[in-house]
Amino acid sequence: MTSEWTRPDLDPRFVFLWRAGQDLIYMKNPSYIGRSSLFTDELKHGNISLKLSKVKPADQGRYRCYIPEKDEEVFIDLVVASGAVSSPVISLANLDKAISGVVLQCESAGWYPEPELLWLDAEGNLLSAGPTETLRGPDDLYTVSSRVTVEKRHSNNITCRVQQRNTNQSREIHIHVPDEYFQLNSSSAAPIIIGVVVSLALSIILILIGVFFIWRRNKTNVRKPHCLRKKQETTKTEPDQEQETLMTQDIEPVSDMTETDKTTKPVGKT
Repeated sequence: MTSEWTRPDLDPRFVFLWRAGQDLIYMKNPSYIGRSSLFTDELKHGNISLKLSKVKPADQGRYRCYIPEKDEEVFIDLVVASGAVSSPVISLANLDKAISGVVLQCESAGWYPEPELLWLDAEGNLLSAGPTETLRGPDDLYTVSSRVTVEKRHSNNITCRVQQRNTNQSREIHIHVPDEYFQLNSSSAAPIIIGVVVSLALSIILILIGVFFIWRRNKTNVRKPHCLRKKQETTKTEPDQEQETLMTQDIEPVSDMTETDKTTKPVGKT
């Protein structure tokens, strides 16, 4: 009896080929060598089921089982889902000071096929979040992560859910954000505002001081030539005054001698 298991999307297409009681390994697709087989003990009962070991995400696809002697075939769609997915983990990523909000990050690994990540509030409503980042590892498994900014609400209970609809797998985690985180966010902005105001005030004071010194220096430079001119005029008039004084002193004795001569002349005549 001949039994053929193939995948039409592969080349070579044979996953397992049983002919004349032998496993024709050389006809197999290399990715299935050592991993595909039949239940040989069940062949006599007509069981030609395919057995796959070390299943990996790449094994997902459509398989065809064909029996040439009976010209019968059957198709089976294999869906591979990872059973080792990790539960989501939520962490505090940042504080959004612009809106006094808290930025949360959720991450989950080990998924196949690629899952979707959702953020929900306490009432189960979807929250508007950033785009989901997806990383596919060398083992073909996916790691997904996403961030959401949460503002203070009546109930700060948040849920991160990762789900795979094709396999009906779902993992979720719940977190309560304490009010203290929002208060810390609001209070942390106060020192920044105070610092900006103080820096601005100091800058204005320094500018005013600089303007004052420049004005004072310019005023001093304007007064200095005026003082020099005044000093030169004073220095110039002092010799003139001294000369006038000397001239006065020279003239006075001459006047006295004239009067004396006038008095003594009659005495000479006697």
